[in-house]
Amino acid sequence: MNSQINLVRDHLRSGRTITPLEALREYDSMRLSAIIFNLKKEGMLIDTTFPREGKRFAVYKMRIKENLFDKLWKV
Repeated sequence: MNSQINLVRDHLRSGRTITPLEALREYDSMRLSAIIFNLKKEGMLIDTTFPREGKRFAVYKMRIKENLFDKLWKV
């Protein structure tokens, strides 16, 4: 799972959004919400939105401004 965490971290750092379906297709991950939870625990600022009312999936995007993870690791 660590490699999936790294792949999702890099995906978000590139400024792109990610959905559970994209994570499954691109990174073979069926547990995107768990990965997002762990990244938030590391200090990444990640926003969650739901694109349309009635849809049951989330869209995740890293908050660029003042990202604690990047400050700590000076990336």
